Amino acid sequence: MMSQRSSEVDSESTGSTRPAPANAIGEERILDAAYELLLAIGMRRMTMADIARHAEVSRATLYRRWPNVQAVVAALMTREWTTALVSAFQPDAVDGRSRLVEGVVEVVAKTRTHPLMRKIIELDPEFLTPYLLERRGSSTVAHLALVEAGIRAGQDDGSIREGDPDWLSRQIILVSLASAVSGPVLAEPKEYARLDEELRVMLTRYLTP
Repeated sequence: MMSQRSSEVDSESTGSTRPAPANAIGEERILDAAYELLLAIGMRRMTMADIARHAEVSRATLYRRWPNVQAVVAALMTREWTTALVSAFQPDAVDGRSRLVEGVVEVVAKTRTHPLMRKIIELDPEFLTPYLLERRGSSTVAHLALVEAGIRAGQDDGSIREGDPDWLSRQIILVSLASAVSGPVLAEPKEYARLDEELRVMLTRYLTP
């Protein structure tokens, strides 16, 4: 929860105090507020006014950064999955293939149970439709770039088979996305480890020379 007194005073509620400049308000603070609200009430019921109030910033500050709630949530999802990516792909694996496979499996496992993802799927699944059926979001672009770099590294050390890294990475993202989003349809939470192991086997066989 945000502090009781903000350094910024909403210009709509008082005419005597000048709000802090928009660039003085940390983006993380606003996204943290949106995260809390989304888990509490869902995206459909959340408004820009709610986010501004919870973050203790003016609506003008919020609108200078994002045009609507959907854009705020998209930025929030990009932040969450970028964090997951950075923490998953560690350099201590025995070779490029192991590093890539374990990183992908870890990101999939985190995505499948992430509170943000589960709440959106539960209450506002239509938000995900464009990213699943129509266009690449920022998170998907980041995933593709990281997986492609991992494939190139594995090809360089001989642990990953030859092939166009771009197309190999696309196939890996397709399989991983299905496991992350649809996994709970086909398995109980106690069986998620089995899903992860099967994904690990699939990716390893797909990439092995």
